[in-house]
Amino acid sequence: MIAPERTPHATGPVAARVPTGPVAPDAPVIGILGGMGPAATADFYAKLVDATPAVRDQEHRRVVIWSDPTVPDRTESLQGRGPDPLPWLRAGAEKLQEAGATHIAIPCNTAHAFVPALLRYVDVPVVHMIDEVARHLAGAAPPVRCAGLLATDGTVGTGLYQDWLHRRGVEVIVPDARDQQAVMTAILSIKAGRRGATETAVLAAVADRLARAGAEAVVAGCTEIPLCLATTDVTVPLLDPARILARAMVALTAPI
Repeated sequence: MIAPERTPHATGPVAARVPTGPVAPDAPVIGILGGMGPAATADFYAKLVDATPAVRDQEHRRVVIWSDPTVPDRTESLQGRGPDPLPWLRAGAEKLQEAGATHIAIPCNTAHAFVPALLRYVDVPVVHMIDEVARHLAGAAPPVRCAGLLATDGTVGTGLYQDWLHRRGVEVIVPDARDQQAVMTAILSIKAGRRGATETAVLAAVADRLARAGAEAVVAGCTEIPLCLATTDVTVPLLDPARILARAMVALTAPI
């Protein structure tokens, strides 16, 4: 079975890290297009630091963060209830490029519905978080063939994960209507700063039902979910897309 992701607050021992040497002044720059939401952006940066094999400051990656919490709600836009966030995403990507970003990460699952349109305005690679998750699942030993999904209504409704995972031969199980409503309520609660036992219990219960329906692993497909749900709360491996994306960004920007 695929190894579970570590809990959000876990860090590896410094002694186990392999130094890579100081980063050169012309080294790649990771741009984080964030603010969706702010806590998830801060969490992603922490995971980026944790994923870097550094033993001193100078061995970490160069990073630029653009955190814009005024980006319109992605789910509301996808459901026709709110403005298109693309202009905000485009402006943020342009700010990152002006600041020297050579690779862009977007630590928001639902925002990836707008990545195809965003790519028309971006001159540097945008590393696709959902594609990285699909690669991770398919490359597991043994490969995961059925994954449960906890995500926003926008992510579930647009079939983002379904499309990308199916390309890798992975079936996706989503919650029923009642459970999806509970997941969305929990996500909004976490965004509002409530990360207590109630939110954890709701998400864990839905994850358990997905596992009993055949999911071999569960994807925490909203970057707020890992702020409240740990691997120890679920009965099958819990995958954190933000952590997977962080590892991909570190690998792509490794010193030559």
